[in-house]
Amino acid sequence: MFAAYAARIDPDQPLTGLELGERPAPEPRPGWSTVTVKAASLNHHDLWTLRGVGFSEDRLPMILGCDAAGIDEDGNEVVIHSVIGQTGHGVGPREPRSLLTEVYQGTFAERVSVPTWNLLPKPAGLSFEEATCLPTAWLTAYRMLFTNAGVRPGDSVLVQGAGGGVATAAIVLGKAAGLRVYATSRDEAKRRRAVELGATDAFEPGARLPHRVDAVMETVGAATWSHSIKSLRPGGTLVISGATSGDRPSHAELTRVFFLELRIIGSTMGTKDELEDLLAFCTATGIRPVIDTVLPLDRAREGFERIAAGDLFGKIVLSG
Repeated sequence: MFAAYAARIDPDQPLTGLELGERPAPEPRPGWSTVTVKAASLNHHDLWTLRGVGFSEDRLPMILGCDAAGIDEDGNEVVIHSVIGQTGHGVGPREPRSLLTEVYQGTFAERVSVPTWNLLPKPAGLSFEEATCLPTAWLTAYRMLFTNAGVRPGDSVLVQGAGGGVATAAIVLGKAAGLRVYATSRDEAKRRRAVELGATDAFEPGARLPHRVDAVMETVGAATWSHSIKSLRPGGTLVISGATSGDRPSHAELTRVFFLELRIIGSTMGTKDELEDLLAFCTATGIRPVIDTVLPLDRAREGFERIAAGDLFGKIVLSG
């Protein structure tokens, strides 16, 4: 079957390890289901895999892609929960959790196999392209806001780095939940787009906000860390799920953290129950993932180039 896969690891030039071509189709396995992929979406995690971050060469070649929506063996339209082994279903109770592509072959292929437990019904109101955006970026944003930050309608939130998949999701979800959302971006067009999506206002990175916020959604890392800490009210919460600009800020702002009793919470992905809630939230409110571009699978390299350059607003989707 045709697939986009990591053939080599290169920390400096990750796209040199990306190959498009034939790979073995998944074989039947007890407790697992094979899904015909209709749409799959790119994440920074796919780029990290090509760089060898959290991934070793002995697992090569590895089909890339965490997210997919498609049709299972019984003809059902489904969305795949990307976390494998979260409860032991299909793998055994002692196997540590992993994302697709860390241990098991991913979704950038004509077919993918996952534990049957990992399948959720796709709501009829969501297209395959929209549904595939939810299991990683949108689920991450959902958990950051509503589980780990614990914000409520009327609270204020700063979203760093508008334009990325998680940041864009946080803006749309926050607006739909009645939050006052502020966003930052180096790009003026992305700031305007953030406001169009529901942000109260958008600023250049490091800019002073109208007031300190209840929570900050941080995915950028070192470049925005100090600004994130300084933007919080006393007792506020910073939730971090990524560090695309690096994980070593020049100033950790520790004095401010302890003096203002700030909370810093790490967040990774989300649970199957949270994904089910997210699907229901999209259905009930009518909100939909922001899609930058839809490309056929054989043009996956273009999508990777876009995400590596940061030249996008929302998700890049590969259609089956």
